[in-house]
Amino acid sequence: MSGHKEVIERYIEGFRRGDHAQILSCLTQDIVWELHGHKTVRGRDAFNAEIDTDFFESKPALGIYHMIEEGDAVAVTGGGRVSKKGGEQAWFVFSEVFHFSGPLISRLETYHTWVVP
Repeated sequence: MSGHKEVIERYIEGFRRGDHAQILSCLTQDIVWELHGHKTVRGRDAFNAEIDTDFFESKPALGIYHMIEEGDAVAVTGGGRVSKKGGEQAWFVFSEVFHFSGPLISRLETYHTWVVP
């Protein structure tokens, strides 16, 4: 596995654990997170605030389906589930493109959609 893919695995594991420090350690200070169809977040502090949501009761169960690397970019597809407030299970799929500057993620393009199981 390449170094970039290992960073992505560590990043995803941080979300599984709810470990903000682990997630943020994978990012450059000037990270840009483009959540397509929603908003663009700039900088580690804003990124941290975005992942700290009170919409969910649990940490997400996340699976990675594919990782395709070309140069300093890695495309990832996956999916998972999370418990919303009130206990309802929500399922989703995602596609993300991670752009690297050296060993850290400098830009993240995210496409998420909710699905009915």
